Amino acid sequence: MPSGSRTVHVVVPAGVADPSTPSGGNVYDVRMCAALQQAGWQVREHAVDGSWPRPDAQARTGLAKVLAAVPDGAVAVLDGLVAGGVPDVVVPHAERLRLVVLVHLPLGDETGLPADVAADLTAGERETLHAATVVVVTSRWAAARVTEQYGLAAADVRVVAPGVDRAPVAPAGDGSKLLCVAALTPRKGHDLLIEALAAVGDLPWTCACVGPQRDPQRLAELERLIERHRLGDRVQLAGPVVGDRLAAAYAAADLVVLPSRTETYGMVVTEALAHGRPVLATAVGGVPEAVGADETGRVPGLLVAAEAGALAAGLRRWLTEPQLRSALAESALRRRGSLTGWASAGRRLGEVLESLS
Repeated sequence: MPSGSRTVHVVVPAGVADPSTPSGGNVYDVRMCAALQQAGWQVREHAVDGSWPRPDAQARTGLAKVLAAVPDGAVAVLDGLVAGGVPDVVVPHAERLRLVVLVHLPLGDETGLPADVAADLTAGERETLHAATVVVVTSRWAAARVTEQYGLAAADVRVVAPGVDRAPVAPAGDGSKLLCVAALTPRKGHDLLIEALAAVGDLPWTCACVGPQRDPQRLAELERLIERHRLGDRVQLAGPVVGDRLAAAYAAADLVVLPSRTETYGMVVTEALAHGRPVLATAVGGVPEAVGADETGRVPGLLVAAEAGALAAGLRRWLTEPQLRSALAESALRRRGSLTGWASAGRRLGEVLESLS
């Protein structure tokens, strides 16, 4: 594919750049489009309205019109949240387009879905992914997951890990300031974190939880849990925070906690490390890959099981062992130096797209 003719059509959910609903998937889409442009690609972005991955008839019609307008033979990258649940809309275009489906998380793996809904989403996504020219995922773990789950050929699944921007490093504090950056969804495990924090209530700490609060019922459940444990003066559910405010939150934290039940990667982890902050994270999915290790082989944080007791044990170690805190902080700074930027990630995606010619 000659560099001068490199054009890619990217289909993303509407609101992908909305600062009130930040997510790792949205950030990935936005930053990859920018990185591809920087690498010389002509990016045609198409934002489609709808309650993805289970849209109404109007949204399905809108997506169908977008795909129909993409020229024959063109490369089209579709966010899996949009494409996975509507194979009847996407698959008919597989013969004439070079379809790339970006899977942030297998649709049926979302925590809390009714069994019939999860099964329906999985069946639809299987059909979509088998029709795709190539499937892009964000970690080696995710590649193995979708390959096994959907019976895909390993060669048809490519790993393009997210990038991250290295940030200035603020001086560390006394270890007591904790930060959790995640949407308030069951998969992100805030309930596990609150139970763990209650178990170390005898120690000094505060915890700021920043992220979208889309589900009022979930928010109310977590607020009740905080109240039950009498943690209202120590745990803050701060809502979505982006840009300079998010950077300031990372700078003010001593430890970033990610209590997720599952993750295909965990961009929060590398964002924390980019600020020189160690992490306490659940060892699920692609999180260990994201955490990685410094050049000495040391993990720049603590990886624990996705359960309240394990999180509490990790927190207690962090809060009571100054030598551990110092060692992990030093390791986080070393790991920061080896993080991959978005330009490099964009070049990797560009290589995948060029291989389709």
